[in-house]
Amino acid sequence: MKKPDTIRWALSSLFLALGFVLPFLTIQIPAIGRMLLPMHLPVLLCGFVCGWSYGLLIGFITPLLRSLLFGMPPILPVAIAMSFELATYGSLTGLLYARVRLQKARIIISLLIAMLCGRLVWGLVSWLLYSLFIPEAFTLALFWGGAVLEAWPGILIQWILIPPMVFAWEGIRIIPHEIR
Repeated sequence: MKKPDTIRWALSSLFLALGFVLPFLTIQIPAIGRMLLPMHLPVLLCGFVCGWSYGLLIGFITPLLRSLLFGMPPILPVAIAMSFELATYGSLTGLLYARVRLQKARIIISLLIAMLCGRLVWGLVSWLLYSLFIPEAFTLALFWGGAVLEAWPGILIQWILIPPMVFAWEGIRIIPHEIR
């Protein structure tokens, strides 16, 4: 294994651990967890710092492993839908961050597109899962409520924290040159 791969593997393991630990801050009040999205932050950062493949992997396994180890989030439909959503976040932030050439705007563009696509993927997977068990249970209103209205505080936190963190990490070269 090359040195950058070893560093990425270590950093992605750290983001996985954060994805396990941060939800404990809101475990007593699940509604707060759905509002603050504590698992999303480490996955988004993993995509930026480690690249798309690590972001995809960490995004996909974090909710599933957390569900199996701690029972939260519930495996069906929440953890499964979240695994596809977070995999989309992690892979798109890493992929777009490496490809967008607008230096000053690439963090914002990558984050915006990843967040929009991730929420759409969550809605699609949730709709498919609910359709299997409770036909017509997942409506457009439920999607809008879950993807935006209920989650706006977490979305705001992500917009406040992620761009300055990534910008600072670029400055001190935590993000490998091949990804930037």
